[in-house]
Amino acid sequence: MGAILTLGYNRYMYPDLYPEPDTIPKSDPLYGFPEGRQEKVMIATEDEMYSAKVPLPLRDYCAHMYIDFLKCRKENFPFVAKCHHEKHAYHNCEYGEYIDRMKDYERERRLMVRAKRIAANANAA
Repeated sequence: MGAILTLGYNRYMYPDLYPEPDTIPKSDPLYGFPEGRQEKVMIATEDEMYSAKVPLPLRDYCAHMYIDFLKCRKENFPFVAKCHHEKHAYHNCEYGEYIDRMKDYERERRLMVRAKRIAANANAA
């Protein structure tokens, strides 16, 4: 709980050091990656997600695993416990996606701190 309060306080008091979580990054996403970054690919198409009735908040890079989980639940109903492998795979995918978002946020924050430090050193010199 304290971390949430601290982050809100820091974003309010130091907006130039803490990026907004739901905005596009200001820095170059390829900065610091000499060979480039691996591009994320959507496996499930929009038509597949629409036909499987995937809710809008769940239409992310793990939607194909969510569709597999729904299909397994439909095939094995009422014994949905047989779908624990699909559910576990979907949750692992969502966790990995969360970790990637947090790493991108932390990278953006560190680049903002670095830019401010470089600007302060340039003004001092």
